[in-house]
Amino acid sequence: MTLALSQLKMFKIGIDLGGTKIETIILNPDGVEVYRNRVLTLQERGYAAIVNTLAECYSNALTVINNKAHTFGIGTPGSISGKTGLMKNSNTTCLNGKPLLKDLQRLINRHVAIENDANCFAMAEAGMGAGKGYKSVFGVIMGTGCGGGVIIKNNVLRGLQTLGGEWGHMTIDPNGPLCYCGKRGCVETYISGTGISDRYFERTGKRLPAIHVLESEQKEAQEVKELFFEQFGRALSNVISIIDPEIVVLGGGLSNYMPLYTEGLERVKKYIFSDELITPIVKNKTGDSAGVIGAAWIGI
Repeated sequence: MTLALSQLKMFKIGIDLGGTKIETIILNPDGVEVYRNRVLTLQERGYAAIVNTLAECYSNALTVINNKAHTFGIGTPGSISGKTGLMKNSNTTCLNGKPLLKDLQRLINRHVAIENDANCFAMAEAGMGAGKGYKSVFGVIMGTGCGGGVIIKNNVLRGLQTLGGEWGHMTIDPNGPLCYCGKRGCVETYISGTGISDRYFERTGKRLPAIHVLESEQKEAQEVKELFFEQFGRALSNVISIIDPEIVVLGGGLSNYMPLYTEGLERVKKYIFSDELITPIVKNKTGDSAGVIGAAWIGI
């Protein structure tokens, strides 16, 4: 979303709600970090405990800034259903089907912006990372899963069904592997950490972390790596053909695999619907802090 001038002069409180940790950050009106704190999510204690912890984290942040004017945003895996207003697709499974936004707003008595983690990553990179200064940014998360976020002139492109940027579940091979979403051949089944490990397991009956597969000289690992590069090229060229962003920023654990920026780039060139590829495809700058920084930037 675009920040109004009055919001730019405020503190920004962001909370990243993860499966294992809840991280809080405060940015001052100049965008400089002045506070950061982490607590355990403890999702085994259930939904109500998580909502209460979020409220406590927010209250602690208010104390730090002496209740001064601020915005507040939360990033979480999954998103809020436009149909029901309930959480969906979160890997913190106790949140699914629950009115997280409504319950938290009732507890803290104020409005809150909630975005999925991929949108927060993209917003962080557009606001103060590798995408700063670009009008359109496609932020990619390639980690355990595969997601993305689209930022247009500092606005998150959510879409009518909050599906903006969800390239991980585009089908690129209808005869491909079965995805947890129920479809076959999703992008995520080929270029996520889980997908790479699964493709290696199919060939060998053994499990290896994705980065070990990509760095191995073993024949079966080389086959998986070749498939990884090909499907990365196909999938990202499709996205570029649709939204033609000014920059693509890669995030998640696999963004640290440097051949993506050479061999991966060549595969995008191979499939792009153009006689040249001028789109910068770059590594993120905000790193592990992207989620919580993005949450602060999307706040209301």
